[in-house]
Amino acid sequence: MDKLPKIGPYQLVSPVLLAPMAGITDRPFRQLVMKMGAGLATSEMITSKVELWNSRKTQQRLLLPDDNEPRSIQIVGNDPELMAQAAKLNAQQGAQIIDINMGCPAKKVCKKAAGSALMRDEKLIAEILDAVVKAVNIPVTLKTRTGWTEDKKNALSIAKIAEDCGIQAIAIHGRTGASRFTGTAEYDTVAEVKSKINIPVFANGDITTPKQAKVVLEYTGCDAIMVGRGSQGQPWLLGEISYFLKTGQLKKELSVLEKGKIAQNHIRQIHDHYGERIGVRIARKHLAWYAEKALASVADFEQSKQNSHSFVQSFHTLTTADDQNKFIENIIKNIEPPKGAAA
Repeated sequence: MDKLPKIGPYQLVSPVLLAPMAGITDRPFRQLVMKMGAGLATSEMITSKVELWNSRKTQQRLLLPDDNEPRSIQIVGNDPELMAQAAKLNAQQGAQIIDINMGCPAKKVCKKAAGSALMRDEKLIAEILDAVVKAVNIPVTLKTRTGWTEDKKNALSIAKIAEDCGIQAIAIHGRTGASRFTGTAEYDTVAEVKSKINIPVFANGDITTPKQAKVVLEYTGCDAIMVGRGSQGQPWLLGEISYFLKTGQLKKELSVLEKGKIAQNHIRQIHDHYGERIGVRIARKHLAWYAEKALASVADFEQSKQNSHSFVQSFHTLTTADDQNKFIENIIKNIEPPKGAAA
């Protein structure tokens, strides 16, 4: 695509964005995905209740001055004043973009009338968006869904409210809040929104391949696409999509050895970021995703779910960072380099 999207003053280097995902898009993952070609990687959501920010979990989700630019952080809540305060404090701490979560379908979020549950109350939406935009002098974006239920798809109405309030861009997941992650994402609603508002619109939901990303981008007319669960276990996907959109050619696939080394470095960064006790636990889910997508074909394993599962189960028994690193190192040593590559 010829024209790359902008969010306020920030020109993105790619039309492929990483969706904020709780428990996944932490600092190590964001840095990795940006390094591999993403245009933006927004943080995991943090609560708008500032008094809870002293918790270990929230502290590790806050942005740092050396995070990749533009530094975007997502906030969640249902009180306009608290959301405005959270946005202001994040801006003071170096955030360059504030993203408002109105798309999370998790029960623990929705039962507090936050996330996608906010879509039921357009008056409150307007109050929150207006308060946050007025509280900061940096761009504010919105992440939402097509509606609350199938018979109440109000994404267009919300998008118009957002535009009127000064929101700089909106990302729309092609499912309702009630459908959570079941069924198939639809893009007709996203396309309708894009055709009727003037701010950038990003299409999200079920984007797992470069060719699919191009189809969605062309069908919706959106300014960018946003990849969520498709990035799990394959952080290189966003760079592959970006390359395909720019050149029309599929990027040469990474070898199993290259993918294994990416996984290895990622796990080490997780240990460094969280410390050993928490890092070891978090590393397990990422390694499981890598095993599913890339590591099941290493030398000592057949390409089968059964052996991949056995590999993951063995990794899950390890309780120290050193043991995890040694386990992966042994796997790496058994991967044959691509033909023509140096051993």
